[in-house]
Amino acid sequence: MTMIDYLPNIVFAIGLGVAIYFFSGNVKKIMRNIRLGKTVDRNDQKAERWKNMARIALGQSKMVRRPIAGFLHVIVYVGFVLINIELLEIVVDGLLGTHRVFAPFLGDFYNILIGSFEVFAALVLVAVILFWTRRNVVRIQRFSKAEMKGWPKLDADLILYFEIVLMSLFLTMNGADLAIQQNFPNAEHYQQAGAFPVSQWLLPWFTGMELTTLIAIERTAWWLHIFGIFGFLNYLYYSKHLHILLAFPNTYFANLSPKGRFENNASVTNEVKLMLDPNADPFAAGGETEEVESFGAAEVTDLTQIQLLNAYTCTECGRCTSECPANQTGKKLSPRKIMMDTRDRLTEVGNNMDKNNGSFADDGKKLLGDYITAEELWACTSCNACVQACPVDIDPLSIIMQMRQYLVMEESKAPSDLNNMMSNIENNGAPWPFNQQDRVNWAQEL
Repeated sequence: MTMIDYLPNIVFAIGLGVAIYFFSGNVKKIMRNIRLGKTVDRNDQKAERWKNMARIALGQSKMVRRPIAGFLHVIVYVGFVLINIELLEIVVDGLLGTHRVFAPFLGDFYNILIGSFEVFAALVLVAVILFWTRRNVVRIQRFSKAEMKGWPKLDADLILYFEIVLMSLFLTMNGADLAIQQNFPNAEHYQQAGAFPVSQWLLPWFTGMELTTLIAIERTAWWLHIFGIFGFLNYLYYSKHLHILLAFPNTYFANLSPKGRFENNASVTNEVKLMLDPNADPFAAGGETEEVESFGAAEVTDLTQIQLLNAYTCTECGRCTSECPANQTGKKLSPRKIMMDTRDRLTEVGNNMDKNNGSFADDGKKLLGDYITAEELWACTSCNACVQACPVDIDPLSIIMQMRQYLVMEESKAPSDLNNMMSNIENNGAPWPFNQQDRVNWAQEL
């Protein structure tokens, strides 16, 4: 064989290498950005964490609580996993110049595999078209909120178009392959292998075509399909569909504490211990020049790595916002927007560092104020409905509470009613504006 004969293999290897190179670079950026957050220990209860990941990320248990969307998502999810098994064969064929390399080794089971892939490809097509219809024709309310305008809406549609094209190319590729097998059984490079319960219906399109034409169609669909997958892989970095990869670590590191239990603020605890210890020297650790840790969070670097992982994992499905009582009553708060804003700011900080050789150049912006407003934060009732609703265990409430802490404890900016209550607690030992000596007066007439 000459060098020309190996050209397709070389082109494929280069394409695969380029795709892996850019994908690994994007993964490194995501990990670098997440590590900008504060460390938090989530290595306890490992058995329970594995169960949580298996139940929620792998088993889709929270997704199916809404039966229609859940069922459609399970079809797309299972189809995505199964059809990517076929990707392994395509990669081997591309590198070695073979065609359906696994067929001789798997025998009749190979036919079952290809038939199953085709059925799920068709089901994925139907599910994706229904998803597109729900978003663009029915216009379900949670997909039409203010934060879903512009790029978020386009991103959601682009992914659906991607999947429609990829599944169509897969079936076209198989349909042309079947036509070659039936009409030209001795065609070089092609073998009698596979079952085609769906693509067999495409055979009328190929009636009367010459072998060279069929091979051109099959090869074109094959190349477009695999390079489309390479493109999809690297598009994930710019898309909400990062949850395809991040849902698994996100559910593993999720907060397993009962909903409604708030963690002690370590900064406050340390301050109180110093105040209660008459022998403590507040400057003993490093003198007056030691930097005092701030309370709460105003920027993405004040959040924990788990919260930043949450932001990247957000699916933008809007279940959190649709369950939020504040949002339902017309308040500005949208838990989905909190996560989207956190991710957008984190990406902006990461891009800033890329442009400045790994160091951050102050851009005069912060997450609090420039992205998330105090009005949004104070609208939250801390009911945990958003946390309970999220299909991948994201916790918007933890970010909201930390940013509230910053407003109160660093900037003394709280609603007047809350300031009055805290003053009453400080002065009277109770939320009400009554002297402590008058506390039991109400009981005198009982």
